[in-house]
Amino acid sequence: MRAADSDRAAVADQLRQALNEGRLDLGEYDDRLQRAYAAKTYGDLDGLLTDLPGTVPVDQAGLVPAGAPEPPVFRAEPAVRYPGATRAWLVETWEGYLGLVGVVVTIWAVTSALSADLLYFWPGWVAGPLGAMLLLRTVTGLAKGEPQRWAAEQAAKRQAKIEKRARTAERKRRLDEQGGQEELA
Repeated sequence: MRAADSDRAAVADQLRQALNEGRLDLGEYDDRLQRAYAAKTYGDLDGLLTDLPGTVPVDQAGLVPAGAPEPPVFRAEPAVRYPGATRAWLVETWEGYLGLVGVVVTIWAVTSALSADLLYFWPGWVAGPLGAMLLLRTVTGLAKGEPQRWAAEQAAKRQAKIEKRARTAERKRRLDEQGGQEELA
C-alpha cells in the first residue's frame, strides 16, 4: 500500500526525536531521513523505526492510509471517580489565599482605626495579583481534571499511611512475641 506525505512526516518526526534523545547519530539520522522521504510504500517505511524504543513497526502499527476515514477516538474515564473532589480541591486551593487576605485586611483595618483616618487600601496590591494568578490556576486545573487527580493522590497518601500503621503494628506485635518467648526460655 502506498504511503502518504503525512506518513513520511510522522516517521521523520520520530527519527528527529530519536536524534534529539541521542539514540541516533547524525549520519544514521540523515540516512534514515532520506530513506523515509524517498519511501513510496508502507513497506519502505517499515525498517526505519524498528530498533528505536517507543516506536512500532509499520506492519504492526495499523497505519491508516491517507484519505481513509479516521477511527473513532474513545476517551477512557478514570477507573475511580471521587465525588466531592472538586469542592475539596477548591477549598484546598483557595483557603490559604483567603486566610492571607483576611490577615492583611485586618492589619489595614486596625491601622486605619488607630490612625483615626481611612488609609490607602494597600491590601488590594496583595489580593489582586495573587487572586488573579490563583483564579487562572483554578480555571486551568478544572479544565484539566485536576480535582480528580488531586483526590486520587490524597487517597493514595491515606492508603499509604494506613499500610504504614499496619506494618508498624505488625512489627510491634512480632517484637512483643519475641520478647515473651525469650522470657520463657
